[in-house]
Amino acid sequence: MLVRWQPLQEMEEVRRQFDRLFSDLAQVDQESSKGSWVPASELRDDGDYLTLRLSLPDVVAKDLDIQVTKDSLSIAGERHAQPKEESGKGYYYWSEISYGKFRRVFALPVAIENDQVKADYTDGVLTLTLPKASEVKAFKVSVNSELPAS
Repeated sequence: MLVRWQPLQEMEEVRRQFDRLFSDLAQVDQESSKGSWVPASELRDDGDYLTLRLSLPDVVAKDLDIQVTKDSLSIAGERHAQPKEESGKGYYYWSEISYGKFRRVFALPVAIENDQVKADYTDGVLTLTLPKASEVKAFKVSVNSELPAS
């Protein structure tokens, strides 16, 4: 079976793909221009619990919103820019620090006891202790080797 080549349809498909690509890039650029940023994080398995740490310098603890479910975790907050001095002094030559709102959502590798999560915020580092749910903890089973009496 022969198929007729239709170059105009193929060019239209390429144009649509470029439109989608540039539309996605524009959304990312809009988010970054709004001041959103992504704090660095690490998740460690410490046996009976997980430890999640986020680097949040200059974020006030009251500006943090932490939501925990059995298998996911959401952390949102905001780092405010330093107010300008009213005298007109104190302008920046440059700033590479991102300000504004952030939101991180983590899918956890194991189920946790979400009602027993502990949070500590010290020196710009948020540390969450996430106890594992009892169904994922390893239990040691002892074997009884006594023979039954006959």
